[in-house]
Amino acid sequence: MNISLPEALREFVDQQVARAGYGSVSDYVRELIRQDQERQAERHLAGLIREGLESGAARPVEARYWAAKRAKLRTAASKRPAKA
Repeated sequence: MNISLPEALREFVDQQVARAGYGSVSDYVRELIRQDQERQAERHLAGLIREGLESGAARPVEARYWAAKRAKLRTAASKRPAKA
């Protein structure tokens, strides 16, 4: 992958690499991508939490509920084709 940057951005990247002690520009870019992945995952999780909070009042569940849930998942899993 090649990325073209204007001179001002290239200088900024070079400064960040030197300042933060990255081994290369590639290391710096990989770290930026990882950070972006984390931010997206955090936003997704926050959305799921918000959705759960807005979904209505919580209702208590007991062992019978979880046993039924496990049975349903086992049945669904047994119907899927085996992975090679």
